[in-house]
Amino acid sequence: MGSLSRSQLLVYGAVAVVLLLVGARWIRSGDAQGEPAGGVTYADSSNGRGSGGALAVDAEGGADVVVDVAGAVADPGVYRLPAGARVNDALQRAGGATARAEVEAINLAARLTDGQQVVVPERMKASATVAAGGAGGTSSDPEAPINVGTASVDDLDTIEGIGPVTAQKILEFRDQHGGISSIDQLDQIDGIGPATMDALRSRLQP
Repeated sequence: MGSLSRSQLLVYGAVAVVLLLVGARWIRSGDAQGEPAGGVTYADSSNGRGSGGALAVDAEGGADVVVDVAGAVADPGVYRLPAGARVNDALQRAGGATARAEVEAINLAARLTDGQQVVVPERMKASATVAAGGAGGTSSDPEAPINVGTASVDDLDTIEGIGPVTAQKILEFRDQHGGISSIDQLDQIDGIGPATMDALRSRLQP
């Protein structure tokens, strides 16, 4: 095989240079694909804060959250807390729960979100139902005074010496006179004697 001419050597040399440049660029391009653009790092799925392809956001490094704390707390209001704060942190900022608070009804460990309202409920009073029943004027105490202005036949029938007939007469007398201002007025009703009047005075009130 004969020796290469000068022109052939130049051609081969140029081809070699081109191949080297293309190879170097290809290698650099492969390395660049291994890093996300802009220097953003992806979450490591092993740390529990992200999965492949999802951006990891560190709650401690985020913006603050503003929450409204209401209900059975010492100082209800709107508070700003650091990102990652819990419901318990919001309660402490609001002065803590009051003695009437039913703290067990809320999750103190829940993470707060911006714009959230934390409402601490109050315990129900066991005597509330009893008090409401007493407000209507009807008492479970059989010896409690009876209001003659609102008494029914059944109410009057509970008084010793007063039967259904006499009770009906008392209601008719009340209606005829537009009410009863004094228990002594009942002495005008036929069939009511001194002994019965004593019982009425002890049990009735105008």
